[in-house]
Amino acid sequence: MSVLAPTPHVLLREVCPREHHHHLRGLSGVSSLSLHRPPIGDRSRSLGCPRIARPDTRAGAFWPDSSSHAVAEMEPIEDCDQLDQVLQRARELSQPILIDWMAAWCRKCIYLKPKLEKLAAEYESKIRCYCVDVNKVPQSLVKRGNVSKMPTLQVWKDGEMKEEVIGGHKAWLVIEEVRAMIQKYV
Repeated sequence: MSVLAPTPHVLLREVCPREHHHHLRGLSGVSSLSLHRPPIGDRSRSLGCPRIARPDTRAGAFWPDSSSHAVAEMEPIEDCDQLDQVLQRARELSQPILIDWMAAWCRKCIYLKPKLEKLAAEYESKIRCYCVDVNKVPQSLVKRGNVSKMPTLQVWKDGEMKEEVIGGHKAWLVIEEVRAMIQKYV
């Protein structure tokens, strides 16, 4: 059985059966635990709580199963040669590509990326998605994309940029604009 506790202090308050913790009175199982005094310097002593000794019990965290949400990893593009290869491959497959021009320091970019990966999973068979961290690539690549604001999301088809969305507003609006833009070219 897992215990959900945001901090150790919350866990301590939940199991400490002292009188001054009136919110715990009447909890079943508290009186059956073996109690002993903590060693000097233990934080639980300063809180006035005895330590609860249960060698067969472990505290754990419960995280919901996130495997049900499909996510597609966005492949990074690191230089102009790689962009040329990506565009050539897309031309051969007659498939559009989405490029997320972002920066590691940009909060909106960081917040938007998982939402874009989820969107990429929706259209995985119809469009390939890539990302470019503008601080880690040559400036010639950034100039080639004609990018000046982050995040900028572009759809490229037949070797040229067709349409873009500059994502300076709410993430859900950006995702809806990107979805509409993708649907035009798939």
